[in-house]
Amino acid sequence: MARQKLSHIFTKIAFKALRTNLFNIVLLAFFLTIGSAKIYSQEINNKSTAIPINKQADSIKIVTTNPIIVDTINVDTIKKKPILEGKIKYKAEKYAKIDQKKKLITLYDKAELYYQDIELKSGIIVFNYEKNEVYAGRIKDSAGVYTQLPSFKQGSNVVEPDSIRFNYKTKKALIWNSRTEQSEFRVKAEISKRVNDSVYFMKGARFTTSKDVDDPEYYFKTNKVKYVPGKKVVTGLTNMVIANVPTPIALPFAFFPMTEESQSGIIIPTFNDTRQRGYSLQNGGYYFALSKNYDLAILGDYFTNGSYALRFESSYAQRYKFRGNVNIRYENLIQSERGFPDYSKTNIYNIQWSHSQDSKSNPNSRFSASVNLGSSRYFQQSINQLNANGNLNNTLNSSISYSKTFNSVPQVNLSLTASHSQNTQTEEINMTLPTLQMSVDRIFPFASGEGLKKGFFKNINFQYNLRGENQIRTTDSLFFKPQMFRDAKAGFQHSIPLSTNFKIFKYFSASTSLNYQEVWYIKTINKSFDSDLNKEVIKDVNGFDAFRTYSFSSSIGTTIYGTFNLGETKKIKAIRHVMRPAISYSQTPSFAKYYDTYAADASGTMIKEYTRFEGGAFGAPGKNRSNNVGISISNTFEAKVTDKDSTKTEPKKVMLLNNLNLSTSYDIAADSLRWAPMRVSAGTQFFNNKMNANFGMTLNPYAINNSGREINTFNIDNGGSLFRMTSANMTLNYSLSSRDGDKNKKKENKQGQRNGGRDDDLFGTNTDFSDRRESQFGNDDDSEEDSFKGFYKAELPWDITLAYQLTYSNTNRENAISGNSLMVSANTDLTPKWKVGASTGYDFVQKGVTFTQLRFERDLLSWRMDFNWTPFGNNAFWGFFIGIKSGVLSDIKWDKRTIPDRVLR
Repeated sequence: MARQKLSHIFTKIAFKALRTNLFNIVLLAFFLTIGSAKIYSQEINNKSTAIPINKQADSIKIVTTNPIIVDTINVDTIKKKPILEGKIKYKAEKYAKIDQKKKLITLYDKAELYYQDIELKSGIIVFNYEKNEVYAGRIKDSAGVYTQLPSFKQGSNVVEPDSIRFNYKTKKALIWNSRTEQSEFRVKAEISKRVNDSVYFMKGARFTTSKDVDDPEYYFKTNKVKYVPGKKVVTGLTNMVIANVPTPIALPFAFFPMTEESQSGIIIPTFNDTRQRGYSLQNGGYYFALSKNYDLAILGDYFTNGSYALRFESSYAQRYKFRGNVNIRYENLIQSERGFPDYSKTNIYNIQWSHSQDSKSNPNSRFSASVNLGSSRYFQQSINQLNANGNLNNTLNSSISYSKTFNSVPQVNLSLTASHSQNTQTEEINMTLPTLQMSVDRIFPFASGEGLKKGFFKNINFQYNLRGENQIRTTDSLFFKPQMFRDAKAGFQHSIPLSTNFKIFKYFSASTSLNYQEVWYIKTINKSFDSDLNKEVIKDVNGFDAFRTYSFSSSIGTTIYGTFNLGETKKIKAIRHVMRPAISYSQTPSFAKYYDTYAADASGTMIKEYTRFEGGAFGAPGKNRSNNVGISISNTFEAKVTDKDSTKTEPKKVMLLNNLNLSTSYDIAADSLRWAPMRVSAGTQFFNNKMNANFGMTLNPYAINNSGREINTFNIDNGGSLFRMTSANMTLNYSLSSRDGDKNKKKENKQGQRNGGRDDDLFGTNTDFSDRRESQFGNDDDSEEDSFKGFYKAELPWDITLAYQLTYSNTNRENAISGNSLMVSANTDLTPKWKVGASTGYDFVQKGVTFTQLRFERDLLSWRMDFNWTPFGNNAFWGFFIGIKSGVLSDIKWDKRTIPDRVLR
């Protein structure tokens, strides 16, 4: 599959040859005319002597059915080279006329002619076999308007002129007002002259990427064009015309190489005057069309203060197998001048890789990648893009995974994953390189191969799971340095769960399981006290070591249904409540045998316990015995209401609460604080599922002392309420659009999501300075606009995205709102071509406006103009862009912007 990065194609003009086989068509018409001479009477001079006529059988069969005439000449006994290489067909709506005197064959009204891969359609087609010419043109309808323009098609090449004249002997042609599409161009020429199969000349030619070539909003006009199909286009003086007004933009001559495939070329940079780094040339470089399946673009920036940036962008794909893209970015940033106190220099980088595999290519194995890693401050300091989602996001995540299924009995699943998580504020990086997982499908030793598995024994099953990890915790400064690998923690965890499930008293579902785990480490620790250093010393002990644990768990639950009927005449007819209570029990013994002691002071009187498996990849065995009883209740509420549609006979179901969950646990083996805090969570939807509301809180039954420490006394016994609410949170997400239900949905912010942010424009849209042609408001779908007639509709298209977040904290009686913010994004179409949008928010705790972005855009058909403004904050910025949407003319643009102030550190 051919791949071409349109944003990196240098300006070019592409044409296709107007190859034709009309020579053979006219020869056939001429031949048919001569053979049909007996249709017309001839004037013969009187002679004294009668000339005897030898009667012969007519070898030419004349087909009188008018719409389609097919050559039916009998085969000559003398072997000759055939004139035609295929069958010819033609038809006309009104008539197909042969004039022997004028030596003309005329096809009139919806005339069509077919030969091999050539199709010629026109209002009128005339063959003149005396002059060896064929003519095709328009005809007038009853209103005097020209209709049925000629359409010449050969293969995929289509020409639609006003008229065409062709000499089948010299193979030269004249075409008036030809219209054709070549690549992304639409070309119209007043007169086109075909010299031979490989050379064309055009006069008064215009080429544009506008959809309407007869009335384009812009075009390039030139009087002299030499066109060699498949090789090159050479033009004379070429002038750019906008709205039928010539502009000063002109070239004395131009040369454009022609190709059907993507082509390598120079990417013209953009000149800017920055506030901090002087003048700059940005996004210049070279595009390599390496093959049909992959490409490469090398881009760079240079600033007069010495700062520079490099970017490598590549896309690849293979049809029905996989596709992906790779972006590698590096920037060397200098601020101020050497010797000044505010001088700073820093290097930042970012690597993004996205790979997806077609699920049908290999059902038993799958490979995928989503990588976003690099310098923690990249999106905050980058000078090449304004990325609101990446700038406001605090976490970068990556994952590369390969999975394979072995269709054995039992089935075996294997996966290998490398993951990465990076906090951009603390600059802490957590990685697993890699994670190995293998699982063997469940085995039912007491069940037959076929039939249902009922009862305690038939449902007994076990399986085997293996998980291996190599965990790395490091920072930006130590990333991929030797110390990072020395501090890695590796291990393997084996688990064999044995479980079963069964029914009790028909209404209760019970399950029980016994889990065995074994953990292997290749490195443990040893703790001791160094009297010389007078401190505790932890030493790594290399070598294989392992510990083994086991646990038991059981649970029982049921489902209770209740319906409260309020009456058939009521608007709310009934409320249905579904409750699912469950009780679980788990027991884990003490594994104190894996614990050792050491003297923690010089006197040896302070003895501390530790386990050599501390800090391992899979933790350490527990010393304390656990004997927990868990209680949980989940609830859902829905109502039956009268449907607004009077034609509906059944009531409408409306969800009141998607979930209302309560959970807690009681540790029988604990000597104090046996009750765990109760967690309450709820969620529901409003306004036809357009608003999602979620709520959660933590209720602690125990009181705290004056120092804020939890004590073994119930809060109600300490003069308080039954529970002490230690934390609570609420989130509201609302998305509404006037186009709800339509196919035209707002575009997802894919690049923002790839950078680690949201997939919508709640935090603004991303501005990529290397390609400003893409709309900020969605796909350029003009289907509705093209069908628009008359005044604009009164109801303006719009969409709103809203998010509200509230967090309450009361762990140590602070009784404070720790978070309270509202964020909103809105877009609307003021007219069919004007779009306006804004993203902003307010933090009620910090009492300030959050990130704000204003967007304006004007659709100029084949052009696009936008204005993007961040009025205040650390990323204050404005940018104006106007340019051609088409990739082949992407360098024809005007891009003016300011560079946000970047704080280097």
